[in-house]
Amino acid sequence: MLDTQLLDSLPYKLYRADQVRENERTAAEKSGVEMFELMQRAGKAVFKQCQLLLPNTDVFLVLVGQGNNAGDGYIAALHAKEAGKQVLLCAVEPHRILEGDAGTAQQKWLDAGGKIEPFKAAHIDKCELIVDALLGTGINSYIRNEFADIIDAVNQADKPVVSIDVPSGLDSNTGQSLGRCIEADVTVTFVGIKPGLTTGAGKQSCGRLVFDDLGIGKAFVELARSSATLLTIEQFQGMAPREIHSHKGTYGRLLCIGGNRGTAGAIRLASEAALRCGTGLVKVFCHEASTIQVSAGRPELMVSHENLQDALNWASCVVIGPGLGQDDWALAAFEQAMKHCQTHPKPMVIDADALNLLSKHALSYTITDCIITPHAGEAARLLNTSVDEVEADRFNSTKQCAQKFHATCVLKGAGSIIDNETQTWVCQHGNPGMATAGMGDVLSGILGSLLAQGLSKDIATKYGVSIHAKAGDEVARLYGQRGMLASDLFESLRALVNQ
Repeated sequence: MLDTQLLDSLPYKLYRADQVRENERTAAEKSGVEMFELMQRAGKAVFKQCQLLLPNTDVFLVLVGQGNNAGDGYIAALHAKEAGKQVLLCAVEPHRILEGDAGTAQQKWLDAGGKIEPFKAAHIDKCELIVDALLGTGINSYIRNEFADIIDAVNQADKPVVSIDVPSGLDSNTGQSLGRCIEADVTVTFVGIKPGLTTGAGKQSCGRLVFDDLGIGKAFVELARSSATLLTIEQFQGMAPREIHSHKGTYGRLLCIGGNRGTAGAIRLASEAALRCGTGLVKVFCHEASTIQVSAGRPELMVSHENLQDALNWASCVVIGPGLGQDDWALAAFEQAMKHCQTHPKPMVIDADALNLLSKHALSYTITDCIITPHAGEAARLLNTSVDEVEADRFNSTKQCAQKFHATCVLKGAGSIIDNETQTWVCQHGNPGMATAGMGDVLSGILGSLLAQGLSKDIATKYGVSIHAKAGDEVARLYGQRGMLASDLFESLRALVNQ
C-alpha cells in the first residue's frame, strides 16, 4: 500500500484572501508584531526577490495604488533607494494622502526624499524592473480604467515584473482576471498562499510564486482554516515493497474500455500506463477494428472486442472513456459498464468520451467508488455551463462536479485540482509541454492502476495526479517541453512508482 505524509505546515496549505485579512492582525498580536512591522517585512521581502531576479538592476519602477498593497510598494521602493538604486515611483492618484499603515509607509518614502509621480509610458522605457503594487487581494470586481491602462502598458513592455501578494487585477481566490491582469515574472505572497495563485490562468499570471509568512505563520495556522492543500511528490513515501510470496493477481485486474474505430491509440496509452504503474493484469475491451492496433507491440495486454460482460465480471477495477466515442457501439459499452459497476460495486475511472456520455445520463448512475477526470470542456458539459464559467472559478467547478456525481473529481489543467466533496487539493507539478494528445489517457490509466492495486480512492487520486505531473516535469527537464509525447512519460512513471 501507499504511505503518505501530507504536511500541515503553511507552505502546503491554501487560504482565501478573506481568511488572511480576518486573521493576520490577531496572528501578528500573538506573535508580538505590530501591523506596520508586517508591512516593513513585506516590502523588504519584495526587494530581496527583485535582487534575486536581477541582481545588477539599477533602475526600478514601482507602481502603487491606494491600499496596504501600495504601502508594501512604498517600503520596497525605500529599500531600493537605500541600496543606491534609482527608483521611479508612480501612483494612480499621485496627490492622494494614504491613511493607516500605508500612509505611514508613504510618508517614510517622502521623508527619504522620494517623489511620487503620475504614471507615463516613458517611465517603463527608463526602468529595468517593475514592482507591481497597484491592486491587492481586496479587489473582487472589474478594475477601473486608470488601472487597466497601466496594466496594459506593463504587459506590453518587455520588462521583468515582481508583483506584491497578487498580480494586480487577479482575483486571488479564483485565479480569474478581473478585466485586466498583470503578467508577472515573480509574485511574492504573504501570510497565506491564496488559491487563485496556484491554478489555471492565475498560475500563469503569477510566474514564479514565492511565499513569506512574515514571521507570523505559526500563529496564523492556529487561527485560520485552510481551503485547500498543495500536492507535491515529496509528500508521498511511495509504493511499499512487493511481497516475495505474491503473484500477478495480487496486483489487480484492470479492465480498460474504449478504443473505438480509428481511436485505438487512446485506450492503448491508458492500458500501457496501467502496466507501467504496476497493475498485475490489464485487459482491454475495444472495437473490433481496433484490436490489432491496441495489441501490436505490447503482448502483455489482453485485448478483446467480445464478451464485455465476462470482462466486467473478471475485473477488480474499470477505466472507461479513452477513445470510446459516442456512437451506438460506445453507448452500448458505456451503459453495460455503468450498470455493472452500479450493481457490482468496484472502483471506476471515467474519462474522455465516457464523461460526455455521462453528461447526457447524469441522473441514471451513481458509482460508489468513482473518479472522474474532466478537462474544462468536459466539466462544462457535465455542469451544463460554459468553459469560460468553469475556468472563472476552477475550485468551485471541481467541487460542483464532485458533488453532482458523488465522485472524486480531477479538473485537469495548469494546477490540476482534486475534490472529493469535502476536501480540495492542487497539484504543484506539471508543465505546458503536457498539453498534448493522450496525456489525459495516460492519467486515467495511472489512476486505474493504483485503484486496481488496492489504494483508496483519495490516495490513488492524489498520488496518481502527482506522479503523472511529475513524470511530465522529468521529461521536460531532460528534453524540453516542446515535442513531448504522452508515451514519453512511461519510463519516468516506472521510476517514480519504484522510488
